[in-house]
Amino acid sequence: MTLRAVVRGVGHYLPDRVVPNSELEALVQTTDEWIRTRSGIERRHFAAEGQTTSDLALRAARAALADAGLQPPDIDAIIVATSTADLTFPSAATMVQAGLGMTNGFAFDLQAVCAGFVYALSTANALIVSGAARRVLVIGAETFSRLMDWSDRSTCVLFGDGAGALVLEASEQPGTSADRGILAADLHSDGRFKDLLYVDGGVSTGVTGHLRMHGREVFRHAVEKLAETAHTALDKAGFAPEDVSWLVPHQANIRIIEGTAKRMQLPMDRVVVTVQDHGNTSAASIPLALSVGVQRGQIKQGDLIVTEAIGGGLAWGAVVLRW
Repeated sequence: MTLRAVVRGVGHYLPDRVVPNSELEALVQTTDEWIRTRSGIERRHFAAEGQTTSDLALRAARAALADAGLQPPDIDAIIVATSTADLTFPSAATMVQAGLGMTNGFAFDLQAVCAGFVYALSTANALIVSGAARRVLVIGAETFSRLMDWSDRSTCVLFGDGAGALVLEASEQPGTSADRGILAADLHSDGRFKDLLYVDGGVSTGVTGHLRMHGREVFRHAVEKLAETAHTALDKAGFAPEDVSWLVPHQANIRIIEGTAKRMQLPMDRVVVTVQDHGNTSAASIPLALSVGVQRGQIKQGDLIVTEAIGGGLAWGAVVLRW
């Protein structure tokens, strides 16, 4: 028998405010057609004034716990993947822990920008298979709208806010290719490319700053690196692309999603796509897409899933799991 980190529950939360492309036409020199053609995005959600990243994370956490049929004391650890935590410290994860009324276990944030949820899944898997935790609540949550430079049309139209969460639980599996749970992970980073995607603020500057991106270069790295890491993770798990039920990619740009799927020789009808409704929600995009995929009836128990993402750092990676 083999100990695996199996998905027990999934959930998400999106702020009430929906911002269609037409609303952004009044802010910057852009059009709905321009945004759709270059990104596939039609609308996104923005957090309300005073609504924080931990607020979004808490709502997603409650939804995942309800789906799992569990209560907060059943959870041993909380990991929040985010680049937009409420404060420099303490972590958003401890705020979620308090919001859930948990006095047990431990909680921490993980920051790998858009790749954050892939990193968090891998970290949660390590906690479970090592015996350090039995159940881990893994959350991706962001309020990227607060990092936008509203005079930069190349970036401000791309991002949105939201949160998604999974409950992972230790489960003894037979140790075969049919096992449920996380089967393989592949993580990378390369700090030489930090200037391609970054925020020009932080503790050293005394201001929050704004997101800056060299889009063409990020696109080039994304398609190449995402397909490569997905293939590597599949190889580690002993699978080939034709075995994949669903590719659930980071929802950054429809052209990146299509380019990655093509390199993996996967048809788009086996790719979960939500970018049109959410925009790029950074670390929240994969758990959001997983939750929506389940709601749509696309993802079912037993399906082989590949998730992959790339973000600032550059940081990238992939996880293979059986639902």
